[in-house]
Amino acid sequence: MFRATAARPLRPRLHWSRPAAILASSLLLAGSLLASSPTAVAASAGVLDLTCIPPSSGVSTYTPPLTNTPQMVGATISFELGPCTSREAPQVTSGTAMLNSAPRSRSCADLLGSASRTLVINWNTGETSTLALNVSTSVVGAVLESVLTGTVSSGRFQGDTVAMDQTGPATNVLTCTAGLGTVASIYSVVTLEITSL
Repeated sequence: MFRATAARPLRPRLHWSRPAAILASSLLLAGSLLASSPTAVAASAGVLDLTCIPPSSGVSTYTPPLTNTPQMVGATISFELGPCTSREAPQVTSGTAMLNSAPRSRSCADLLGSASRTLVINWNTGETSTLALNVSTSVVGAVLESVLTGTVSSGRFQGDTVAMDQTGPATNVLTCTAGLGTVASIYSVVTLEITSL
């Protein structure tokens, strides 16, 4: 006598070629190594305390205008930051900063390269943040880009790391370095991130 049994649903079998199986295993191994690496852990340890996005801006003004020949030139850099959002201080929504530099020998070639800068941001709350920054400026295609990194040395967000990016047109700078024009001012769009460790 035969006993009836329920039919089992058929499951499709996957047929892996040897190269595909090796590739899949390698990807899984690489993923597990990345997840357990110190870099991955460090990247997830920081918490974004504040971010300011465009239309945040910076304007650099040179008096007299820069040429490709060094001369005594004064410089003023002003920042208008906002909108800003902050996890730690929700009341901080905007800020301003100004950096005045006394006249010294400058040319448009001085706009490129590396430098250090101290910048004090005045927040809309009346608080301040003093930033100690390293600045690296270069021309990428038709864009003049300044990358500023450092720390908040005092004030609101003290001890946090800073990443600031300024981008603007490079046309005047390139024309000036070629000896075909001057640079009176540079307008840049700014993004600012302040991150706790």
